[in-house]
Amino acid sequence: MTTTVTSSVSPTPGDPGRKPGYRQLLRTPGAWTFLLPGFLARQPFAMLTIGIVLLVEHTTGSFGTAGAVSATTGVAMALFAPRSGRLADRFGQRAVLLPGVVLHAASVGLLVALALSRAPLWALLLAAVPAGASVPQIGPMVRARWAHLLGGARADGTDGTRLLPTAAALESVTDELTFVIGPVLATALCTGVHPAAGLVAEAALTTVGGLLFATRRHTEPPAHRRPRAKGEKHASALSVPGVRVLIVAFLGIGAVFGGMQVSLAAFTEDIGRPGINGVLYGIFAAGNMLAGLVYGALSWRSAPRRRLLVAYALLTLTTAPLWAVDAVPLLAVLGLLAGAGIGPSLITGFTLVERLTPPALRTEAFTWLTGAVALGQAGAATAAGRLADGFGASAGFTVPLVATALALVTVTALRGRLEPADASDPRTEERGRVVTRGTGHRPSAPVD
Repeated sequence: MTTTVTSSVSPTPGDPGRKPGYRQLLRTPGAWTFLLPGFLARQPFAMLTIGIVLLVEHTTGSFGTAGAVSATTGVAMALFAPRSGRLADRFGQRAVLLPGVVLHAASVGLLVALALSRAPLWALLLAAVPAGASVPQIGPMVRARWAHLLGGARADGTDGTRLLPTAAALESVTDELTFVIGPVLATALCTGVHPAAGLVAEAALTTVGGLLFATRRHTEPPAHRRPRAKGEKHASALSVPGVRVLIVAFLGIGAVFGGMQVSLAAFTEDIGRPGINGVLYGIFAAGNMLAGLVYGALSWRSAPRRRLLVAYALLTLTTAPLWAVDAVPLLAVLGLLAGAGIGPSLITGFTLVERLTPPALRTEAFTWLTGAVALGQAGAATAAGRLADGFGASAGFTVPLVATALALVTVTALRGRLEPADASDPRTEERGRVVTRGTGHRPSAPVD
């Protein structure tokens, strides 16, 4: 791939020869009003699963049990996230967020109470379902706001759509900054204050950030409540073949997150240094964040589809040696490299899905990808926990390698579906709705 480094200084208005940088992106009117509260409200994705692992392992003494409860939360989030995204597209983000953050805080509180009372596993699993299902989908909502704000010409004469890849990079960096801060904060609170303190802080940040984000209505995308004709069903983002391929890719990325979380916790526990778990995971997330920051500052001449394949191949290679490492410094270095493979994969995937889907399906499409990350994280957490309990802490590190290798094979075989439709093709317009009779794209899954 050929790259040229661009400056972060704002380009000359209307100059098509230079890629817009982060500075120009952050000057978008209204951007800071949703970025700051959105950062607070993103903490569930970074703190919830690790907080559950640390609390449940403390009360049960089993990483396998902790991984199962954490996995249930992730599965619930993965299954309900697309529904939340679809509702946000149809009725507006505020209508979904306001009840959602309240339900999430109550669900996490119930889970904490049950864990501390040493409730049976079935009770913990039941409580984990609403805790995961109610996680507010702030990341996809922020990405949808960027797509809405940058969808046309800007006041300075530049084409706002040229800033969309930069916005995707910024969002990946923001996501990973939460994974630098969140696990370290959750681990410090759980090990230094109280085993439940990490989850309590997560619920508080989610509530405050989510409510503040919901009040920023002037940057919210309009609801797409188009009346449906008789016999017509509402479109699903799953009707876009490329979205389905990207879901597979993001399952593998989620497996890296879940496998690293549980395996690092088991490894540091095994060597008698549980306090450095958050630091090691923070280093892993820092690699992701720094790679995303650099990736977004470069101008790429190769197609996004090719960049995704290369980035994913590197991600698979960097996870390969993790299982054989038993020294903390070397594990930190390899974790940094593995994290660096995630950032470009995430950024390119989100850039592709923005090109593949129409505005009426965009928030739902983003939530399918974040839901896939959660589902992959959940499955990997369960598998890594079982392997760590049965074969030792290092065995859990094989999970990210196997998952990314399988996803890479799938994405490579189906890469043709990642090509955006020709804008002149009338079927491109048809992606905004699904007609159940006559011509048009049919949904691949039940829709409402």
